[in-house]
Amino acid sequence: MPRRLLVVATASVPPAALRSSVDAHAGADAEMLVVAPASDISRLDWLTNAEDDARTEAAERADELAEAVPTDDVESRVGDSDPVTAIEDALRTFPADELIVVTAADEDAAWLEKGSGEAALARFSLPVTHLVVDT
Repeated sequence: MPRRLLVVATASVPPAALRSSVDAHAGADAEMLVVAPASDISRLDWLTNAEDDARTEAAERADELAEAVPTDDVESRVGDSDPVTAIEDALRTFPADELIVVTAADEDAAWLEKGSGEAALARFSLPVTHLVVDT
């Protein structure tokens, strides 16, 4: 039975790095869900629910990452602006065996994504790999 892998990305990752990580953790026959939280949003836009631009960027990132993975069994979607909530939402409908969280380094991260990799490591009871990318 193929492994089920949830990839949650607040930052873009080079395709080769993502393919390598997926191969190492789940193999090319993995069933995957790629979720891109709409977390690149200002506090004012977040407070006023003006998330259209952030959701558009997130949809593009999710599709780009889904195309880069080494499996044909992949779905992509936009997640909540809070990355941890996006993970919780995805796990309700996609019972993953493992989680890969892709973020920028905290010093380069948007305010909603800071610390989200560490929060996922502490919060979820499945194996979590945190990939930090340079922006």
